Amino acid sequence: MAKKSPRAAELRPLDERLIALLNERAAAGAADDVSPAEMKAVVGSMAGGDSGPLSAEALENIYRELFSGIRAARQPLRVAYLGPEYTYSHLAAIARFGQSAELLPVATIAAVFEEVERGQANFGVVPIENSTDGRVADSLECLARTEKVVDDGGPGMRSIAAKICGEVPLRIHHCLLGRGTRSDIKRVCSKPQALSQCRNWLSAHLPNAKLEPSSSTAEAAAMAAANSDTAAIGAEQAAVNNGLTVLAKNIEDNPENVTRFAVIGSEAAKRTGRDKTALVFEAPHQPGALADAMAIFKRQQLNLTWIESFPIPQARGRYLFFLEFQGHVADEKPRKAIAALKKKALRLVILGSYGEADVVG
Repeated sequence: MAKKSPRAAELRPLDERLIALLNERAAAGAADDVSPAEMKAVVGSMAGGDSGPLSAEALENIYRELFSGIRAARQPLRVAYLGPEYTYSHLAAIARFGQSAELLPVATIAAVFEEVERGQANFGVVPIENSTDGRVADSLECLARTEKVVDDGGPGMRSIAAKICGEVPLRIHHCLLGRGTRSDIKRVCSKPQALSQCRNWLSAHLPNAKLEPSSSTAEAAAMAAANSDTAAIGAEQAAVNNGLTVLAKNIEDNPENVTRFAVIGSEAAKRTGRDKTALVFEAPHQPGALADAMAIFKRQQLNLTWIESFPIPQARGRYLFFLEFQGHVADEKPRKAIAALKKKALRLVILGSYGEADVVG
């Protein structure tokens, strides 16, 4: 029988008081509408100049799980993500919704959209761009599907059925995971994007290892668990889940490696005062058409934060353009810009307005 710590009895009243306060806070509710930015602000204001042992990040994690538990107690929240568990999409879903939500892994990005569109999930989490590798084509293709467009983007506007209602910019820290030592490794497995993001480190430290793409970082971790001469590139959490050792940390070539995930849902996000709006449009295939479209945002003094071109399938030479700018679709300048763009575009769809989020991780 394990011996109790001499301080256990001394600390018990404090723990009981803490649990009572957490339950009191849960009973007070008001967690449903708390965004990550609001939570960060609340924690920051409460922490103030406090020099206690818990960091602001640790307090944010505690509050995220508290709010996640409150939401789950009131109404179960289902969140679809590109699985399996312990992929970066899974970590992004945890960062946004906490682990008390029912996190539902699916096999493809298209399946995430389908879960939301059919009402099987309240929200979905999908990657849309990486600071090293650029756009995630599968997500853009799903966002571009015109058959899922509905007339609820505001007066004269159209939006998609599964709207972007949030974002999670997640800092990606790649680790080398394995069963043996680094000298045992003959093969390194991971998603092509992860291998690409670590190519300089791999070339310098494992020049003779064979690089083998896998469908996910989680699958790569499972392969490493089964073979002592195989290592995986993935998140540190994947090592714990697969009984692996972290052989090297932070092996990404770019220390500012960030993947931005879109949170999609059937309902529009609430206005926060620090918002961004995303849309997709097709410009006429003629000289100056794209330049004329971009000039609209300059005239309205709207700062563009993202622009991507995407070829239209089975339509050689025609492109869709994804744009994101600072401002909410209900604000005056964005409204004027969208109205002007609609006159010039062959088609235009609002993807959503959502709060601008800080990088996590």
